[in-house]
Amino acid sequence: MDPDRPTADPIWHAVLCEARMDEQSEPMLASFLHDSILRHQRLEDALSFILANKLDTPVIPAISVREVIEEALLSDPSIGEAVRADMQATVERDPACRGFSAPLLYFKGFHALQSHRVAHWLWKHARRPLALYIQSRVSEIFAADIHPGAQIGKGILIDHATSVVIGETAVIADNVSILHEVTLGGTGKQTGDRHPKVGEGVLIAAGAKLLGNIRIGEGAKIGAGSVVLDDVEPHTTIVGVPGRPVGKTRFPKPALEMDHKINSGNSDASSAGG
Repeated sequence: MDPDRPTADPIWHAVLCEARMDEQSEPMLASFLHDSILRHQRLEDALSFILANKLDTPVIPAISVREVIEEALLSDPSIGEAVRADMQATVERDPACRGFSAPLLYFKGFHALQSHRVAHWLWKHARRPLALYIQSRVSEIFAADIHPGAQIGKGILIDHATSVVIGETAVIADNVSILHEVTLGGTGKQTGDRHPKVGEGVLIAAGAKLLGNIRIGEGAKIGAGSVVLDDVEPHTTIVGVPGRPVGKTRFPKPALEMDHKINSGNSDASSAGG
């Protein structure tokens, strides 16, 4: 694939250009970059190769895993759209990300999320044992446990991903940012529909625990380490254990701004200790 020739996919073109520059600046990575990116025709081809080799086991080798991933990507073009939106989200919101190739090659939060998209496709098509197998491998390799039944929108950033847990009936809308050690779990007492529903533009900071079939309104912000057991109104900041509202968010979609500050001009925020 010629990275200097523009393609109809600007994100894939950017990935190719970045890979070529990295190949020239760090020759030790030449074979790795060629196999992972430069020899492929589309973003989907590179992604299936990368994920398959991450999820490879002696029992189900990479070539077999890749066939499953490619089947999902070909059957449901919306997965590819979500992949690109997730890459864009990562570039825009993660200050450690300096290009589109970085999440594709190196970010395990991105890898875990895209593996989940394949597992969710299998789950919806009554191939649940294989979906659960992929979930298990994702947990082992990427340290994130996302049930294949969970419904996750596009434009999602899962930053770092370590110890992220997302339950079976969780629903996450578009443009949500989730940091490490976040749990969208059940209370342990419920069955059926038992996990949180997260609205668009929500920011969930590191270590936050959202438990039960609760609704987190669009544009809300959940502070680091908070434990949330009740519904959250839209555009509300929640902090503490148990989580409580301390004011309105400064931005309509905190997930896009990645602003973790509590509004010090709000009396509730001041009483919460910032």
